[in-house]
Amino acid sequence: MTEHGHSQQEIKARINDPEGRGVLRDVVYGGIDGSVTTFAIVAGVAGAGLSPFVIVALGLANVLADGFSMAAGNYSGTKAELDNIHRIRAIEERHITLYPDGERNEVREILAQKGLSDDVLDDATAAITANRENWINLMIEGEYGLGSVDPHPIKAALATFGSFLLAGLIPLMPFLLSVERAFATSACMTLVVFFAIGALKSRWSLAPWWRSGIETFLIGGLAASIAYLVGSLFHP
Repeated sequence: MTEHGHSQQEIKARINDPEGRGVLRDVVYGGIDGSVTTFAIVAGVAGAGLSPFVIVALGLANVLADGFSMAAGNYSGTKAELDNIHRIRAIEERHITLYPDGERNEVREILAQKGLSDDVLDDATAAITANRENWINLMIEGEYGLGSVDPHPIKAALATFGSFLLAGLIPLMPFLLSVERAFATSACMTLVVFFAIGALKSRWSLAPWWRSGIETFLIGGLAASIAYLVGSLFHP
């Protein structure tokens, strides 16, 4: 199956409205960290032999506080990335005004490295530098290696917090619902979440769903095992 259409109308619409980076990284990052850190607290407290009430209290505190902290950190990091793109754009705008010949030579070199030469290179350079916005966008991509689609700090933060909250609550559900053998149930549910996140992640990669699921399963399981072993050292 084709991944997208190639009619002239579809191509034009897709190129004029690129999706950019999206929130896949933020959702996967938040989901894995939410389930790992919350279950790590559950495993550590359970390993120390403390009451279910303590597990729920510490787990909820982690889901809300750590989830917000991650979202805030992702917002700040994405905002810094956006600010850097704006700074570079301002630099290129100033250089085009002050040193137009030098900037044209840079465009020519970028296009030459893409395989253009002779009259085609001259014509392409002239066409791109005739439009200031296209000129700047090419410089941002070709000279600095940055995308022309700006990241969205708020969208990234909300995606991180939402996925962290959703995945982080799952290890706490058996304790909130007072299920018998709550810790064993929580462990099984959390391992399923690890595998599910990895399997879902494979939709955007070349890895088979089962391999991606097992990879995330092992990473999360190792983190939870370490937390449980450390907690068990303090068991009375």
